[in-house]
Amino acid sequence: MKAPWLPLIGGLFLLLTGCASGPRPGDAPAVNLQAQAVEAYRIGVDDSIRVAVWQNPDLNVTVPVRPDGKISVPLVGDVEAGGKTPEEVAAEIRTRLETYVRNPQVTVIVDQLRSHEYLSRVRVTGAVRTPISVPYRQGMTVLDAVLAAGGTNEFAASDRTELYRKSGASTKAFAVRLDRILHKGDLGTNYEVQPGDVITVPERSF
Repeated sequence: MKAPWLPLIGGLFLLLTGCASGPRPGDAPAVNLQAQAVEAYRIGVDDSIRVAVWQNPDLNVTVPVRPDGKISVPLVGDVEAGGKTPEEVAAEIRTRLETYVRNPQVTVIVDQLRSHEYLSRVRVTGAVRTPISVPYRQGMTVLDAVLAAGGTNEFAASDRTELYRKSGASTKAFAVRLDRILHKGDLGTNYEVQPGDVITVPERSF
């Protein structure tokens, strides 16, 4: 004789395993490891920095990063901020505050990204109508940047154009066949540009 409670247990088992078999509405999204790998923002000159010290409001301050890359913090004095992450600056301030404050809890936030506008530009120099520095836009190509500069002038050696890109401590150069792009529709070297890229169109040798 089959026990009357077996169907109930079986149904409950199916319900539980069904719930565990896939995500439900409201579940946390999958972790994007690629997004987590994005390099932390490094503070630049003219950025506005907010320093907060927990339970010490007199030490809270919002200051710009000076041309020498430093900020001024109460009690601590000048602190190097340019080229560092907010976490690195907070650790430096925390260490130096320990002389005056017991177990200081320091938070550093970039209040305004003023240096970011300068860094996120693409520059076109050399034998173009108007050498320019233009704001980077997603999807921008070498051709877009050159056209924004008014195109090449009559002295340009277009097929010797170079795209310069900073990579760590070094700079890489990429050959751009600009004449083929402009006059033959050959887009093989019409690279997508990145913030900070410099495109140089040399002049012909006479």
